[in-house]
Amino acid sequence: MTNLRQAWIIVKSDFNGDRLKLLWSLLWALLFMGYMGGLTSMIIQDTLDNGDGKILADIMFMTVIPMLGITFSKRTMKYLTEDSYTRMLAYMRTLPIPAAVILCKRKLHAVFSIGLNGVVFFGLIYVISSNLRHELPFPDYLAFTLTWMGLALAISGLYIFIELLASGRAYFFYVLLFTVIYIGTALLTWLAGGNLILFTVSYSREWGLLSPLMWGTLILGTLSVQLFSAWTIHRLKSRDLV
Repeated sequence: MTNLRQAWIIVKSDFNGDRLKLLWSLLWALLFMGYMGGLTSMIIQDTLDNGDGKILADIMFMTVIPMLGITFSKRTMKYLTEDSYTRMLAYMRTLPIPAAVILCKRKLHAVFSIGLNGVVFFGLIYVISSNLRHELPFPDYLAFTLTWMGLALAISGLYIFIELLASGRAYFFYVLLFTVIYIGTALLTWLAGGNLILFTVSYSREWGLLSPLMWGTLILGTLSVQLFSAWTIHRLKSRDLV
């Protein structure tokens, strides 16, 4: 609880010290996730209507979902050119702030980002796609949303690990590699005659908020964040930030 309290104080001071930072994050979340949500909703509309765009719908989801845990800030935008994550860690170490508090702060950012980006992305999809509203009443759609947000949480655990332990350049190439894997997963599912979106829609419609898949991804996401955090703390002790 002490780590959480200290991390929360840092998060609040970050935003209280620079309100423009909060406004920037909100604006980018609305613009980017709003655009992706609108585009994805039209693809899902066609997929549910006549089966068109199945593979495209899966690719969209598999590339956007990992982005839900991203906080849209100047630090995020400059991680490649300025190695901003490493510089932030070096600054925190000089204060000094314990690694556990740094991890807790990053986890809070991930949870807030998944919540905000998820509401914008999935909210817009539900508003625009009449076919999806017909297939899934709101409680069932909530199960559908939480299923994918659980996956986003699981991926965030891995991304936090890489973000704090690798240079900006290495982080960039890791993200590219994982994106190829996500797209490959969607393609293999399509070649096998399946579809991830239609599967989760069907599962959510059948089980609603009792969906084992939903609870499974949420538990997996929580475990991923906690396990990768513990590993990150261990590795940070020996990381050279110079």
